[in-house]
Amino acid sequence: MSLLNQLFNRGVFGAKCKTCLSLAISRIKLLQNKRDLQLKHMRKEIAQFLQAGQEPIARIRVEHIIREQNIWAAYEILELFCEFVLARVPILESQKECPSELREAVASIIFAAPRCSDVPDLLQIKNLFSTKYGKEFVTAASELRPDSSVNRAIIEKLSVSAPSGEIRLKVLKEIAQEHSVEWDSSSTEAEFSKKHEDLLAGSKQVCAEAAVSQSIIRQASIKPSPSNGAKPVLLTNAKQASQHQQAPGPVSKAALLTSSEIEPSAKNCTAGSVSDIKTETTSRPSDVLERARAAIASAECAIAAARAAAELVNVKFGSMKLEGTSS
Repeated sequence: MSLLNQLFNRGVFGAKCKTCLSLAISRIKLLQNKRDLQLKHMRKEIAQFLQAGQEPIARIRVEHIIREQNIWAAYEILELFCEFVLARVPILESQKECPSELREAVASIIFAAPRCSDVPDLLQIKNLFSTKYGKEFVTAASELRPDSSVNRAIIEKLSVSAPSGEIRLKVLKEIAQEHSVEWDSSSTEAEFSKKHEDLLAGSKQVCAEAAVSQSIIRQASIKPSPSNGAKPVLLTNAKQASQHQQAPGPVSKAALLTSSEIEPSAKNCTAGSVSDIKTETTSRPSDVLERARAAIASAECAIAAARAAAELVNVKFGSMKLEGTSS
């Protein structure tokens, strides 16, 4: 009974494989003829753009032409592989494993099946090979494993990567020569020769500046542990800056003096000597109070001197008024 099932399955595989391969070959031929007409029309449009001086549009459109040409070349190779496998379907039926002479053709068809949506028959062929040789064989070809034996040209032609500047320039020159267009390619060559680093230098510079600023902020934000009652350096700097803006005259000098003494501790923070910062912060409050008292005293002296000066001005101004009235 098992022998009959094997014979039946073998006959079903051969019949289905022949049908799908024949449909795929005929469909590929139709698509090639249609794509050939489209390519001729697109190349003519690009020649018109070059003649009209619209090179930026031609540079963009030529990528689509290269993509269509690659698909056309891939379909041509697939057609040959399908014809090769179709002529040797009896060999595939008679052997359990894939023959070595058919391995490249079968693996290339499996790899191209999901990437050629215009030919759905290839997916049916892939399913037949999966049933015949197992999922591991199909996965190796689909994922391009080292032992997959997929054709290199098929991989390159069905790649989705953008074409290089040299290839685009070559196709543009071919189109200009084909349609007898006098075109100066110097500007296009200069555009294609530009490196991505040159085009993105501004953003890289901004990112570098942002990284430097972040590193400075991280170094400045290092502060001692609050267990010993020491205040963070940034907070003392902020408070003294506000005092410097609000207090007039001598008080601002005192604030500057205290800030100048805090700067060594900030440098020690960047060096990583947290223990030195703790000792400085614990011995600092008495000095700060003394300087604050001295600043208050000097401020009171300045206020008294200002009042005396104002009284002198008022006296002189009153005497001048009396002299004017008496005269």
